[in-house]
Amino acid sequence: MPPRLNLWSACRALSIRTRPAVAASRPPSAALAAPVALARRPLTNNATTPLPPNSSNLPPPPPPSSSGSPSAASPKPDESSALEVPTSPENEAALSQLRMIEYGLSPLDPAVEGHKFGLPELPLPSQKNSKYRYDGVVEQLTRLIMKDGKLAKAQRDMAMILNYLRTSPPPRLDPSKPLLPGAPPAHHLPLDPVLYLSLAVDSVAPLVKLRPFKGLAGGGKSLEVPIPLRARQRRRIAFNWILDVVERKKSRGSGRTQFAHRVAEEIVAVVEGRSSVWDRRLEQHKRGTANRANLLNNQVKGQI
Repeated sequence: MPPRLNLWSACRALSIRTRPAVAASRPPSAALAAPVALARRPLTNNATTPLPPNSSNLPPPPPPSSSGSPSAASPKPDESSALEVPTSPENEAALSQLRMIEYGLSPLDPAVEGHKFGLPELPLPSQKNSKYRYDGVVEQLTRLIMKDGKLAKAQRDMAMILNYLRTSPPPRLDPSKPLLPGAPPAHHLPLDPVLYLSLAVDSVAPLVKLRPFKGLAGGGKSLEVPIPLRARQRRRIAFNWILDVVERKKSRGSGRTQFAHRVAEEIVAVVEGRSSVWDRRLEQHKRGTANRANLLNNQVKGQI
């Protein structure tokens, strides 16, 4: 049989909680009575948001009330120091940026907006290009070392050559075979292996080459005429001479470092005047001097 529904039994099941009386002596808060300055809400077609009025016109905050529970009292001096947030220039800058964003302003400079280190100045210098990040002489000689299109292996060999020159003792220069004018002292060369390599190649580079003109010497013979060379042509011929000497030398072992070490040893021999490349350069210049009269040939003048 279902229980009987009774109004009094339903009211008896309700829980009623009394509200504590508020002290009548508590003064009304001045902060509630003071007018609150609010920013005027802008329209949707406004480009910027108006700034709030100056807070200096607002009344000062009320003094803290003496009544209340002990937990609401002001913290002790030692506790307030622990609750304070440490300030720093970075925090101040971040807060100022947040305020500008709140007012609809851009806190970042347009030149560096969206970039951590800013945009580079155009046009870029030559050493900032990834294709020309190496020294011009090193890049050209690396291409001459390369075989079968294996550029990575040629670059590794060039790095071994430069490391050998950097760790080798200072060379002993030969006064009879001087280097280029203005060269640094011998004990300075291992400190700059790129300069060491460039100085060795440029010192034995020929100044002229002999260009044959067929049939101009009579009887079907070629007429050899000395032609001046540009800097890249001079370095290419000189380094090919060095590679020819290296290829003729016997290998003293095996391994990926043998070729690079033989090339580096030959470069040291060039600087010290012990390499046969000096004799080849001298022979080239002698032939150019002996055939310099062929420059006056009328048939040659129009073809040079």
